[in-house]
Amino acid sequence: MPVQPGATAPLERVITAMAAQQWPLGGRLHAELAGHIPSYRVVPRELLDEIWHRHFQRALTVLRAGTVPAPEDFDEADVARDRAARGVPLGDGLRAFRRALSAIRDLFIAEATRRGLDPVLVVDRTTCLWELADVASLRIAAVHRQAETASALLDARRRAGFLRGLLHGTLSTAEIHSGAAVHGVDPSRPYRAIRAVPNGDAAPDTLEGSLDSHVRRHGRGALLTVLDGTVAGVVEAKPETGDLQVTAGLGPPADLTAVHRSFRAAGRLLGAARAYALRGVYDLGDLSWRVAVVAEPELAELLLDRYLRPLQAEGEFGALIEESVRAYLQKGRRVREVARSAHVHVNTVRYRLRRFEELTGTSLDAPDTAVELSWALAARELRTSPRRPA
Repeated sequence: MPVQPGATAPLERVITAMAAQQWPLGGRLHAELAGHIPSYRVVPRELLDEIWHRHFQRALTVLRAGTVPAPEDFDEADVARDRAARGVPLGDGLRAFRRALSAIRDLFIAEATRRGLDPVLVVDRTTCLWELADVASLRIAAVHRQAETASALLDARRRAGFLRGLLHGTLSTAEIHSGAAVHGVDPSRPYRAIRAVPNGDAAPDTLEGSLDSHVRRHGRGALLTVLDGTVAGVVEAKPETGDLQVTAGLGPPADLTAVHRSFRAAGRLLGAARAYALRGVYDLGDLSWRVAVVAEPELAELLLDRYLRPLQAEGEFGALIEESVRAYLQKGRRVREVARSAHVHVNTVRYRLRRFEELTGTSLDAPDTAVELSWALAARELRTSPRRPA
């Protein structure tokens, strides 16, 4: 509402009286914020004074003109970036701003009442201050979220760059120690490299967040990123993934300066776990020699020719022979255990095992046969498992 002739002078006297109280009021407000909003204790006093001056002068301009600036006229980007960088939550920032505007509004009403300002004008200008609080709050929220997003993207890029160099062994010792300090990794402790992919339809960046949450939920440190289409990073211990849809390879413990070797092992273990269509996190203790089965396809072909393909000529009986041989190895060569699990007579199992030896020209009592046959059976699993793209 435009100021009526004759009301300009009383309104200016109110504004002048308010201006005289800007800094005493700001001091009281600062003490209140420090006592009730702990996150604001990290913001230097001179910065708070600068922002207080900006808010106060803007409010006086609104009181004088009777109009509220458009949202795009509020330049709060520098404030939002500073608060986001200092870890001040958006809710705390809005709470502090609204408390400041409330203090200015209370001061205006008090001075207007003391000087007998027209009540209609008091109501109008008080409404303007309410609108100023609403418009500015929306603008502050928008730029704060933009600043948080930009800060998160910058942190993610820095983390990815550090992990890429760390896991590929391209960082110097000094770079490793400085990066570890920035990203909260203890260089004096051993870490295990991990490489994981979704075991489902989730995107790698979604898996990164879920895996990080699972690890930290059990009180274990981790530093993860999306690297070359997989989730990669370092963890303090083997993650408990529960029902998380993930397939991962976990390298052995290593110092950060040597964790790139653990990362290479994690990649081989991931490849093996995917080849066997497994879900979960697997290290060398879980997969053992089966990792080599994946890495040596020529040897696997040789052993398949020697131990399993001769059974194909027997048709369905050949499949029963293979089943009994597999169970024989799994149950520690205890024939009665094999018969009990298959619900057949012991002599039936013995006949199938003897027939296997006849068809392959080998002896199941020979140590080499046990090793090579286990390799061939594992290679058979690779042929029958639902393979995922590497």
